[in-house]
Amino acid sequence: MKSTGIVRKVDELGRVVLPIELRNKFGIAEKDPIEIYVDGSSIVLRKFEPNCIFCGNTKKLSEYKGKLVCEKCLAKLSDITSENK
Repeated sequence: MKSTGIVRKVDELGRVVLPIELRNKFGIAEKDPIEIYVDGSSIVLRKFEPNCIFCGNTKKLSEYKGKLVCEKCLAKLSDITSENK
C-alpha cells in the first residue's frame, strides 16, 4: 500500500473525512456508497460498484431474485437449464 501522507482524526461519531483530492482521484461523489474491507490489520475503503455474483463483472448486469448476474453468466446459466430439460 502507498501512503498518501494525509492524516485525519476520527470524530466522536466514528466518522473520517476523505480529502477532496482522494475523492476526485477515485470518482467518489457525495452520497456514493463505499465498501469497507479488512485486510489483515488494515481497513480498506473502496467505492462500491455493483458486480456479477459469479464472475465479478460490472458490465451489462441483470437482477434475478435480488442478485446481479452479468450477460455472459446469464447465458451460461440458460445453457445449463436447457441441458437439464
